[in-house]
Amino acid sequence: MPYMIETWDKPDHGALRLDLRPAHLDYLERHKALLLACGAKLDEDGQAASGGLYLLDVDSRAKAQAFIEGDPFFAGDLFDRVTVTRWRKAYLDGRNTLDEG
Repeated sequence: MPYMIETWDKPDHGALRLDLRPAHLDYLERHKALLLACGAKLDEDGQAASGGLYLLDVDSRAKAQAFIEGDPFFAGDLFDRVTVTRWRKAYLDGRNTLDEG
């Protein structure tokens, strides 16, 4: 069953996010086979990120936890809070996936 990881950046850590971003993007590219979706949570004008959302195709909480702990954003101490939650795929790309098993 997939997992959803939601992160919240520490306040006033925008500069750190930008510094870590190239390594973070490289990490995501190396692990793209696990990603159903991933992206930053943005402010209303779409400029500043304050955390992120990851949907992972892994089969255990331990694997989801290991994934986020390997992210340079995590290792660089950007996050104030991280949640890891089991997630049920119901619709993906406008397609009902509930009957797929």
